[in-house]
Amino acid sequence: MEAVISPLPDDVEALKALLVSALQKADEAEARLANAHARESAIEAVIAHLKLQIAKLRREQYGASAERSRRLLDQMELQLEDLEADAAEDDLVAGEAAARSTAVTAFERKRPARKPFPEHLPRERVVVPAPCSCPACGSARLSKLGEDITETLEVIPRSWKVIQTVREKFSCRDCEKITQPPAPFHVVPRGWAGPSFLAMLLFEKYGQHQPLNRQAERFAREGVPLSVSTLADQVGAAAHALMPLYKLIEAHVLAATRIHGDDTTVPVMAKGKTDTARLWVYVRDDRPFAGADPPAALFHYSRDRRGEHPQAHLAAWSGILQADAYGGYDELYREGRDRGPVLEAGCFAHARRKYFELADVANAARRKSRGQRSNMIYPIALEAVQRLDALFDIERGISGKAPVERLTVRRELSAPLMAELHIWLTDQVSRLSRSHDLTKACLYMLKRWDAFTRFLDDGRICLTNNAAERALRCIPLGRKAWLFCGSDRGGQRAAIIYTLIQTAKLNNIDPQAWLADVLARIADHPATRLDELLPWNWAPSSLKAGADTPTQVPCNTVHNQN
Repeated sequence: MEAVISPLPDDVEALKALLVSALQKADEAEARLANAHARESAIEAVIAHLKLQIAKLRREQYGASAERSRRLLDQMELQLEDLEADAAEDDLVAGEAAARSTAVTAFERKRPARKPFPEHLPRERVVVPAPCSCPACGSARLSKLGEDITETLEVIPRSWKVIQTVREKFSCRDCEKITQPPAPFHVVPRGWAGPSFLAMLLFEKYGQHQPLNRQAERFAREGVPLSVSTLADQVGAAAHALMPLYKLIEAHVLAATRIHGDDTTVPVMAKGKTDTARLWVYVRDDRPFAGADPPAALFHYSRDRRGEHPQAHLAAWSGILQADAYGGYDELYREGRDRGPVLEAGCFAHARRKYFELADVANAARRKSRGQRSNMIYPIALEAVQRLDALFDIERGISGKAPVERLTVRRELSAPLMAELHIWLTDQVSRLSRSHDLTKACLYMLKRWDAFTRFLDDGRICLTNNAAERALRCIPLGRKAWLFCGSDRGGQRAAIIYTLIQTAKLNNIDPQAWLADVLARIADHPATRLDELLPWNWAPSSLKAGADTPTQVPCNTVHNQN
């Protein structure tokens, strides 16, 4: 029987050399594997980034403003965040593995060029001490050639402070009367909250959807324990103090001859249950037809969706109302209305949405790939979407132009398409069953044809009601965080603050900075000049003070302390 020959040498030194070689090969294999993982993660992140860009461009181009598409983009954003984090982690692992190997170069992921930090941020210069002598030869004859600067972004945690306003009291030696400067203004009588704190409280609650109980928990962790009831007192008082600005915005919106209107649900606490209340919004936005008046959003709250609420909101108003087909508006459209006519302008986004639901090819493909039963795709619905998209293409080309120019293009290009669309819709209704979903979608437009063709006679009218839907988007985003309003008064208060915050956003103003400045100035501001504090007229007090603050003359009076 032949003896088995071992492939390993018997010499110890040879075994050590073989082990070192094997370890090197293992390190190289590990480094290559780590590089492959890093490269794969980087590619996945790039693909996710490109998909997100394509989805955003498609949404911008085709105007899909449904909440479902917004949620899809949010999901893609979260997926991209995770993939970028994975790629960064794998990149570090690949670098560590390559450092243990001399034959494999670490994979370097291509990162987008980082923009420089904003110039307005303060810079703290930290100088690393230079050597007193040359590390190579020990000579002390060193000459500075220049310097390299590495910028690191850092954040200072939020700091709290208590401002002590000292008001000295003096008595007159002649008349024996006591004089003292007035106390500083607080929104709450004998209050304690400063304007910046109040602005943060309001914006976090209504702009960032953080309920007061969560804010109170965060404040306590920062060493400032405040009860929810104490914070709620400040919110109520601030809303009351800001009511004059709400009234001015309301007057500005209702002074327009064309507004957008819409509503959404808002849960509200009731006795032993939760009712479904409503928040209504009316938006004035003249930017699509190059109007000079600033945009604004007006919110109202109601316990239900009865038609009497929009009728009360617009009781003294007349003009063009762009809204959906809600029946509560019908009384406003009635001929012979005392306050003047309200003309209905149909929303093509609502009309097209009905066909989208019947022609959702992507959703049908997804359901089929999951083994689920997909809805039927109707060729008629696809054709309807294409016909409506042709109108949207024309509108994108004239957005922001003067009404006369918009009207000229519409009569030349859109009017023939609308005439063809009317004939086509009428023909489809005559062929389809009265109970079919496609018939209902066609009749939605045919029954309101005057409202849908009104844009052909007025260059100010928009094709959609998306301005109102964008203003209402803050409500669905916040519902999952704050869950419900505590009372009807809470809903009314929310309408006031939403009006202020959304109007500031429409005018590209930081809502929190604006609220802080307004709350600091509103008590001493003349009532006849209150419009100066509106977002579109607002100038921060720091800028205003530098422009027209008079020079202070020091008081030379010597107070007798005897």
